[in-house]
Amino acid sequence: MSTVLYPGSFDPLHNGHLDVVEQASTLFGRVIVATMVNPGKPGGFFDLDERQAMIEEAVAHLPDVEAHVYEGLAVDAARAAGADFIVKGLRSAGDFEIEQQMAHTNYSVSGVRTVYVPCRPDLSFISSRFIREIAHYRGDVSHLVPEAVARHLKDRES
Repeated sequence: MSTVLYPGSFDPLHNGHLDVVEQASTLFGRVIVATMVNPGKPGGFFDLDERQAMIEEAVAHLPDVEAHVYEGLAVDAARAAGADFIVKGLRSAGDFEIEQQMAHTNYSVSGVRTVYVPCRPDLSFISSRFIREIAHYRGDVSHLVPEAVARHLKDRES
């Protein structure tokens, strides 16, 4: 079995992300969910430690899945983790265009290949950005996120 790195900002982790983690676990074996600092997204709805804690709780049913926080480049995190591949989830053709450019760049600077895993069609509309916006206005997103994330969002309202 292989080790793969699934990088993202995961602010917050949602059911589409979890679906990709579960698929990657079945396909590859060991999965490291890497919460990354995205300089294009300053701040964050949740801090990195909160995101890691939510991910750890959400993937607790998957024995070969770990959650880590990394700063810097995904390819450096992949090397540090001993990952054979980077895994990226796809929801739409637009995701593919962005991810393909990143995959080519990552491969050119590191030799690490990227594998795409499409999320289930019934989860393809979910976006962390929309979850943050709905949660900001106290809307119910519990059906879009793992229970651990729903609990943290609820705690924020209190």
